[in-house]
Amino acid sequence: MSGLIIFKGFDHVLVEVAAALLPLFIIFLVFQFFFLQLPKEKVIQITSGMGLAFIGLSLFLQGVHIGFFPAGGSMGEQLGKLDNNWLAIPVGIILGFVATIAEPAVRILNYEVEKVSGGYVPQRVMLLTISIGVAISVGVAMARVVYGIPLLYILFPGYLLALALIRYSSQTFVAVAFDSGGVATGPMTVTFIMAMAVGVAAGTEGRNPMIEGFGMISLVALAPILSVLVLGIIYGGRDLDNEYES
Repeated sequence: MSGLIIFKGFDHVLVEVAAALLPLFIIFLVFQFFFLQLPKEKVIQITSGMGLAFIGLSLFLQGVHIGFFPAGGSMGEQLGKLDNNWLAIPVGIILGFVATIAEPAVRILNYEVEKVSGGYVPQRVMLLTISIGVAISVGVAMARVVYGIPLLYILFPGYLLALALIRYSSQTFVAVAFDSGGVATGPMTVTFIMAMAVGVAAGTEGRNPMIEGFGMISLVALAPILSVLVLGIIYGGRDLDNEYES
């Protein structure tokens, strides 16, 4: 009986994932037939990988619906109802840090940065930089919900600071920084942390979940940009730019 509950609505998830992946598979077949003409073994390998992606995405999205959303929402709502609801801030910082470390897209970016830079920027340094930035941004997002701070009061100065830091960081780190903002807002952060933020807003008296509960992802996207730009300044990244030019 519990197994049926776990897979409730799974058929709809399968259809959604199939509809998302099928166009990619069709495009690959067209390129394979007219341009690529890869050997049979390679086609089987790529097709198998797409099959694994289909299974993995389906199971992940099902887990999001039955696990991440309810858990994050319930935790946030209980924190919002506490007399000391400011506890949502340190909890958000911890969860933001952990969720970013577990984010697959962040690890892929870190691997590519280390590979392209020839080890000049290690994966571990990038991972900690992005994770710390996201952790702080989630804490700020929770403080915004708890104390009713308008989102514009945080975003506007934040992007002004980012524009100012661009002048002092290297072009290499600027490019990586803005990509970091995108990969940090991946499935782990969006599913669990956003549900928690909405839950905190729902549980806090006088807060509108539609206003205070949303906007966290915009802060998460901003934080890695700032942290990676600061990393570029610490590295004295101008030397890295000159290395590529030479």
